[in-house]
Amino acid sequence: MAIAGSVGIWASVVVMPSIQSELGLNRADATYPFIASMLGFATGNLLMGRAIDRWSITPVLMAGAVLSAIGFAGSAMSTDLWQLTVLHVFAGLGASVCFGPLIADASQWFMVRRGIAVAIAASGNYLSGAFWPPIIVWISGPDGWRTGYVLLAVACLVVLIPGALLLRRQIDEVSNARATEAAASQAASINISPRTLQALLAVAGVACCVAMSMPQVHIVALSIDRGFGAAAGADMLSLMLLGGVVSRLISGWLADRLGGLPVLLLGSVLQMSALCLFLINGGLTSLYLISLIFGLSQGGIVPSYAIIVRQFMPPKEAGRRVGLVMFSTVLGMALGGYLSGWLYDATGSYAAAVWNGVGWNLINASIAIFLLLRITGRRQAVA
Repeated sequence: MAIAGSVGIWASVVVMPSIQSELGLNRADATYPFIASMLGFATGNLLMGRAIDRWSITPVLMAGAVLSAIGFAGSAMSTDLWQLTVLHVFAGLGASVCFGPLIADASQWFMVRRGIAVAIAASGNYLSGAFWPPIIVWISGPDGWRTGYVLLAVACLVVLIPGALLLRRQIDEVSNARATEAAASQAASINISPRTLQALLAVAGVACCVAMSMPQVHIVALSIDRGFGAAAGADMLSLMLLGGVVSRLISGWLADRLGGLPVLLLGSVLQMSALCLFLINGGLTSLYLISLIFGLSQGGIVPSYAIIVRQFMPPKEAGRRVGLVMFSTVLGMALGGYLSGWLYDATGSYAAAVWNGVGWNLINASIAIFLLLRITGRRQAVA
């Protein structure tokens, strides 16, 4: 479901050149649908996360399927840029249900192996980015992107609604009570209010994704600047996302053994180290390798936030708490993408953007260290 539903944030990237040509737009204007879908995606993680706490995942997933279908089918019938932009907000809202809310729901069903369960659910977002672009090109065919969008609307309904029905079973009250008691015990070990912890995780989410966005958003442009072309850059992005899937699965496995906070710190340090590799101005093979290393380094960071939320906060609040952190990560991606472009325009290279990412990454790592020290200090005080 995560692979199918997340198409709402990838489709506009693939069809952007066709939209630009058909509507006679410049490149900046042609990005409006993508920006709209990301705004819908960010807002949806916040709103839909609250919704699953109230109504459970099944009706929310169904609503997401309908929103995605409206966004794609409506876009296929649009005639102006403003219509296309507004309708992509619906596509982003629909896609959001298959990220934060789906991750939060998956986390509810596991105590011992929660880390790997969350990692699998979170991997659908990256797998979607690797899976859909060539499929969209193929289904669009000679009839163009509008036909492809109609088929995407149908695909979202066909996959998500039956899938939502498979998830309609609810967790019993005894299990909920046990999970609530476990979270309260863990919260006592950190001695920080839920609101403060939520705020720290939100800041960490923005910071890590400002750093993460530099390669993910600008790798194609970087490839072109170094003379390797756009096609090679697109391949590097796919390699990066696939590496992120592997990283998420390994990080989930580690989180089950070490906890969410140590994995967050490990991922932060690895991402910062891998980000510095983009300062190397090597050949095509080295840039492919660096892209893979970066993907393998950073994929586990975002899922670790959901694991931390479920470790220290009541399960009845998981949807809105996870949704808020995921909202902050999307804002970080948007901010980082802009800052990297702005720094490139100001300096003529991506070196300043890399160092900017390193600085934000240090904020993320500092928050993880602070929280870990709180736990260590509390345990020593109790002992």
